[in-house]
Amino acid sequence: MSHVVATKQRWSLASYVLRDAWTDFILSRQATRATPATLDFYRFTAGMFLSWVEGQGITEPSQVDARLVRQYIAELASKGKADKTLHAHARAIRTMLRFWYAEGYIQELPKFAMPKLDKKKLPVLDAEQLQAVLKHCNKREKALVLFLADTGLRREEACALNWEDVDFSSGLILVRRGKGGKARSAVAGASSRRALLAYRRAQEEHGDNTPVFRNVDGSRLTGNALRLICRRLTERTGIKMTPHALRRTFATLSLREGMNPLHLQALLGHASLEMVQTYAQMVDDDLLQAHQAHSPIDNLSHLR
Repeated sequence: MSHVVATKQRWSLASYVLRDAWTDFILSRQATRATPATLDFYRFTAGMFLSWVEGQGITEPSQVDARLVRQYIAELASKGKADKTLHAHARAIRTMLRFWYAEGYIQELPKFAMPKLDKKKLPVLDAEQLQAVLKHCNKREKALVLFLADTGLRREEACALNWEDVDFSSGLILVRRGKGGKARSAVAGASSRRALLAYRRAQEEHGDNTPVFRNVDGSRLTGNALRLICRRLTERTGIKMTPHALRRTFATLSLREGMNPLHLQALLGHASLEMVQTYAQMVDDDLLQAHQAHSPIDNLSHLR
């Protein structure tokens, strides 16, 4: 047997352990009812890392250490990957390694610093911008914008809704499968419900089991199609629009109106208050900017 063939055979047998650990990790995500998009995220990010470590001669999970993770992230950074991309890859690797540690594939949990994210001002619409956008909307667009900004639903959650999930009397919205496969309730106000009713009246068929939001051919609206609608509204109005910007708008405006952060956490479907605190920081930034612009002491020389 040639040296090349012998090496290839040993590699296939040895890497079986590593591939087993990888398969078990993906199966664990499926068992927790992760969405197809989440599974694709792990297959792409953690999967790329797995292929890379195999290329480094790694054949067992126990050989994966923090040094390897840092080296991999550094190589991605050297290719000019954005900080958000680096953070996403590191986050996926961290999740996989934590699973391996919990399941006994590795005896020690590799610890490494997460890549820093640049603090950017994420797009959020204020009340005036929201009203300006609505002036350029047709019935479907108006229903979508009002609904997303009033409920804070994620893009896929809104697209998955059927009419039976909307209680027009109370405003309760049943999210059958939110993030992590968990069901929860959201709420739509009277104005949003009126926009939904106007949109529904324009549809030929609107039974309980039919989608709330549809494409022009009557099929269920997809996440990509919703993103495209927001992009067209951005081009039409000059106001940055994305489905997640409307979710942030809901959170930020709700906090400005005095909503209890715990209630906001439940409505957003967050497992912890961490993200709500991020939105609260955005509101704090508003206060800081307002004070900097109108501080009576800093502007004392201009006051009468």
